[in-house]
Amino acid sequence: MSESRTLESTASPAVPGFDEIVTLVVKHRIKVGQNDAYEAWLRRIVTVAGQWPGHLGVDVVRGKQDGLSLFTCVLRFRSTEAMQRWLDSAERRELVAEAAPLLADGDQIEVGSHKEFWFAPLADAATPPPRWKQSVVTLLVILPHTLLVPLLWGPLLQLNAFLSNYVVATFLITVTIVLSVVYVCMPLATRLFAPWLEASKAHEHLEP
Repeated sequence: MSESRTLESTASPAVPGFDEIVTLVVKHRIKVGQNDAYEAWLRRIVTVAGQWPGHLGVDVVRGKQDGLSLFTCVLRFRSTEAMQRWLDSAERRELVAEAAPLLADGDQIEVGSHKEFWFAPLADAATPPPRWKQSVVTLLVILPHTLLVPLLWGPLLQLNAFLSNYVVATFLITVTIVLSVVYVCMPLATRLFAPWLEASKAHEHLEP
């Protein structure tokens, strides 16, 4: 059973594109007495990863599992190819080898689609938040966008006949919603609602 406690995030200045976005989830349990050394190592590898082509940002969750510190790092990449280049890079191999003496279970990695990232930092390896709670958080993010974004675009769309075309207008509104939800609002919402999402897991663990 694990317990999430703190989360921090860094984002790459790269402008998001429309390629496939994937997440790389890296989990490390730290040996007793090695937390400070691991924190220093983590800062270094986050800096190196942030400079890697196709890297879009990383979130770090600190928690506990079986009495040891658990660090869950969720890295976002523009494509599967960009992620694989990072995984295969000499820089990462050298850094992971350097951290090996600090880790209780070695370097554990998982790969998922971008949508899975929204709730992945809040969950342990086997128990994500219940789907109805994920749906509530998603609704709270999507609904304001569907109400407000068309109103914000409205005056601009009326300035030009091309922009006011139904297909073009729908495309612009949809793109705005998707980029705002994926890159800004959903990550913020999952952090804001983290205690509520985690509480459901704790309750489930207590049930027979």
